[in-house]
Amino acid sequence: MSVTLTDQDKITLRTAAYGAVSLLAAAGATGSPHKVATQGSIALASATGLVGHVLADKSTGMDLSGKSVAELADRVLPALTASVHLLKRQAPAEADNFRSTVLVAVEAAARAQKGEPGPTMADMARKITKALDAA
Repeated sequence: MSVTLTDQDKITLRTAAYGAVSLLAAAGATGSPHKVATQGSIALASATGLVGHVLADKSTGMDLSGKSVAELADRVLPALTASVHLLKRQAPAEADNFRSTVLVAVEAAARAQKGEPGPTMADMARKITKALDAA
């Protein structure tokens, strides 16, 4: 079965995945948010299947701007839930692939920190996981 995603579906998936990494970089990165974002993005670029193809596409249309972490979270957390819901409906195996891809990116981003992730970053990782599981 071939799955066809609309351009808006693809933007939602990319916003969710790259937004999760951006949230971690913004919320809890001590020292170098750039390293956090880089490691998370490398993990996303390593995705396979339909999810990998969508995440590898040109990233136009994503809006990861905001004046605060709260504004970014207002965009990203619902996109995470919507992405899993969309994939469960259209390609159930890809829903699991998306969830695990994002969680690997979250773990990779958190490991970019020196030492253990701080409580703020750990809390954001929990919020991301909760949004993924809400679908």
